[in-house]
Amino acid sequence: MNYYIDMPQKQAIFTLMGGRIRIFRGRYNPTADAVWLAAFAPGNINTMLDVGIGTGGTGLCAIANNEKIHLTGIDISNEMLTECAKNADLNGYAVELINADISSWRTPRTFDTVITNPPYFRGTPARHNAHHNANLAIWVRRCVARVRPRGYFCIIVAADRIGEVIAEMHNHCGDITILPLFGAKHTAERVLIRGRVGTRGGVTLYSGLPMNYEPVLRDGLTIDTVLSKLGWK
Repeated sequence: MNYYIDMPQKQAIFTLMGGRIRIFRGRYNPTADAVWLAAFAPGNINTMLDVGIGTGGTGLCAIANNEKIHLTGIDISNEMLTECAKNADLNGYAVELINADISSWRTPRTFDTVITNPPYFRGTPARHNAHHNANLAIWVRRCVARVRPRGYFCIIVAADRIGEVIAEMHNHCGDITILPLFGAKHTAERVLIRGRVGTRGGVTLYSGLPMNYEPVLRDGLTIDTVLSKLGWK
């Protein structure tokens, strides 16, 4: 059962997080990955950069979890950013949008947290050109460079790509947290990874959660809240 889209496929607008976020149906429609990544962002932060913001699903869900966030989004696609701006307006949120490629973006700015749902699939890109064929080592390196000292980097990727991500994060981050997400199979489909830039703490690997986990997708709980409720931390 699909808990993160509450309206029929024909509708022009669908919802995330049990209706807390509304999204115009368009070129690229956010999936459960967006809600999971937003839920994985730490609390008590003020500035966030969403790299590859697309149509805004992850960033808008992150604001719904923490309305004091000043959200900046970067994307290579002007079309995606146009739709993102419409979705931000639909939800009454202000978002700073930048049309640039993270691999070549030059700026001195840093953020409390950088989140990303990168182009991790290999093969022929879909029409919207999302989630395909990125060099994840470079992508992660550029994202981490935009995190302030002791700030956080958060990412969601397909399980078969985590080696590239963790290898690059290990050069810059400590206090790494890994949370696998399971579907119908007994192997993880997605993995959430969070690290803190410039710290030296070790790695925490949790036993994982099902991808259709209602407290996150329907009720909008953050991962930290879920882990506390489960007695895992």
